[in-house]
Amino acid sequence: MSRDELAVMDGNKCILQLRGVRPFFSDKFDITRHKQYKRLSDYDKKNAFDVEAYMKCQLKLRLKEEFDLFEVNVEESA
Repeated sequence: MSRDELAVMDGNKCILQLRGVRPFFSDKFDITRHKQYKRLSDYDKKNAFDVEAYMKCQLKLRLKEEFDLFEVNVEESA
């Protein structure tokens, strides 16, 4: 398809490109019909994943809790 054809493509259709298969037209799925829709941020903004809050989270170990410590050295190749 040309850019012009893509620009005027029906909004209820999409082009799927999967590995090993030529791209094809498909109807878009109405996510509001999915049984887990209430878990999406489209349903409720409080469900949005906050990357910064996740990155600030630190592992807290309990006293006398055993754990394995692995040290990894990564060197950049030229």
